[in-house]
Amino acid sequence: MAAPPQQAQWMPAPTAVEGCPPGLEYLSQLDQVLIHQQVELLEAFTGFETENKYIVKNSLGQQMFFAAERSGCLSRQCCGPVRSFEMQLLDNASQEVLHLVRPYRCNCCWCCCYRQEMEVQAPAGQTIGFVRQRCSLIKPEFDICGADGSPQIQIIGPVCQCAPCGDIIFDVLTTTGDKIGEVRKQWSGIVKEMFTDADNFGVTFPADLSVSIKASLLAATFLIDFMFFENNQNNNHNH
Repeated sequence: MAAPPQQAQWMPAPTAVEGCPPGLEYLSQLDQVLIHQQVELLEAFTGFETENKYIVKNSLGQQMFFAAERSGCLSRQCCGPVRSFEMQLLDNASQEVLHLVRPYRCNCCWCCCYRQEMEVQAPAGQTIGFVRQRCSLIKPEFDICGADGSPQIQIIGPVCQCAPCGDIIFDVLTTTGDKIGEVRKQWSGIVKEMFTDADNFGVTFPADLSVSIKASLLAATFLIDFMFFENNQNNNHNH
């Protein structure tokens, strides 16, 4: 199990919240989180795909979680951003509080019978939600589902997932289409964008949204990163 960086400024430990999975109390009062992917020097200089790692912070810059991908080396090199993986989110005591499972899926836009999906568990082994891609040929669309598989909210992205020198916004909507937040892929600067695939995201949502749905929005952000932004650096090495 990967250990979170110890030099970071961590968000004060929250009090227990009734009905909240242990460790996810950090999310209970928040309406925004920041996700920063760590730059992997080996990957940046050689193109050798390494396991992704992320820091999850609140709006004050205090760290809440450290997220670490677990996947096979052969899978990373051969399957690239469509690879299967598991991801652990750890708190400041290195305890796993959220476990994500992504199976291998074809990433072809016309393959509607084999869409992207991620299972959200808290604790590991106990499903609290799913992120499921919808069949759409124009815009990327996702359902954020409860443990029973029923859609709770949705995410709809832009037609083009490329905006030179600008942010890319995926809208978070109710099932009836009202916007309640967004997943924003933030422009990181020309050098970082060109030579690494380390991305930054800001995720906003209502403060009173259930913790399990907030956790699933985090999972959706990781899935969006893999689907649309993970291969930037590999493409640059290939040109």
